Amino acid sequence: MANLKITSKTNTGTDAKAIDLNEALFGIKPNQAVLHQVVVAQMAAARQGTHSTKSRSEVRGGGAKPWRQKGTGRARHGSIRSPIWRGGGVAHGPQPRDYSQKTPKKMIRLALYSALSDRQQEDSLTVISDFKIDKPNTKKAAEILTALDFRPAKDRWPSILLVLTREEETEFLSFRNITQVQCLVVDELNSYDILANDHIVFSNAALEVTQTRFLPKTKKSVEAKKASKAETKVEAKTEKKAPVKKAAAKKAPAKKAEVETSETTEKAGDE
Repeated sequence: MANLKITSKTNTGTDAKAIDLNEALFGIKPNQAVLHQVVVAQMAAARQGTHSTKSRSEVRGGGAKPWRQKGTGRARHGSIRSPIWRGGGVAHGPQPRDYSQKTPKKMIRLALYSALSDRQQEDSLTVISDFKIDKPNTKKAAEILTALDFRPAKDRWPSILLVLTREEETEFLSFRNITQVQCLVVDELNSYDILANDHIVFSNAALEVTQTRFLPKTKKSVEAKKASKAETKVEAKTEKKAPVKKAAAKKAPAKKAEVETSETTEKAGDE
């Protein structure tokens, strides 16, 4: 597949160098239907589902009939814990449940590719070559965002998704205190967080990991992976040593003693 080009930025906002973007990740036509389904499933999985109400059978009290059926002039009732009574049970109220949905892995990947491609097509994708932050410093991190021209639009600061690697801990600690910035590690990248923010900013290392980790699987890559697994299994079998047989204990002295005793008994019999 052909590769797209993007110019990375330095920490001062100047152009650094051109970087190739894989078209399979950043150049497809966004699939809105799949994006919607995956985002809804992700939001549903985040729900705790611990809501609970008591029905008329679970509310304490109400065991006796409040008054007799006829003759009082009042409406007939059988329990003071009926849903139409104050302090009664809840009719058809929410009960604890699991809201998670099963989503195919291929659909999740397609949604991620669609979200990344959408941000790239809207020029909302930025790559920073080097932050040059030696120790955690939020002030310097804010200066970098200002240099990258992330200014408020329509009386609102743009929300930024910053994608880093786990080794870039200093950058993570520097940017996490900024309100409009959401820091994320590469292996936690998902379509919902990409769509929930206006811009997505990659570090150079994070972009490389993303393009290798989330690359679409082809038949050749799957076959190569299976072949490598088979080779490792064969090597593991050959490395196993044959079991060492224990040497048998010598029982010769015992036999000699038996022979001597038999000879002495024979001599005694002859005498």
